[in-house]
Amino acid sequence: MKRTLMMVGMLAATAFASQAAMADAGLDLAKAKNCLACHAVATKVVGPAYKDVAAKYAGQKDAEAKLAAKVMKGGSGVWGAVPMPANPQVTEAEAKTLVKWVLSQK
Repeated sequence: MKRTLMMVGMLAATAFASQAAMADAGLDLAKAKNCLACHAVATKVVGPAYKDVAAKYAGQKDAEAKLAAKVMKGGSGVWGAVPMPANPQVTEAEAKTLVKWVLSQK
């Protein structure tokens, strides 16, 4: 029993550490790719706040793929008249990391 509890505790700690690492990686990547020039976590800048994006796409199964494509190719009309420019410097893997991080901002 004691061993089982220790294993559960270790798994929980690993999951927590993994989430914290993703949060750091996402924020670091957003800074490195200049995303924060137009976005912020909690407030609208030029583009929507990340928490608003997370709320809008919560529960949508295709959200990660859809948003990763928008990060790379750009888009318009969803959040108003100002278009989001394409970001060719962002790889597909980086876009997926960014989107997972954005969608975790609740």
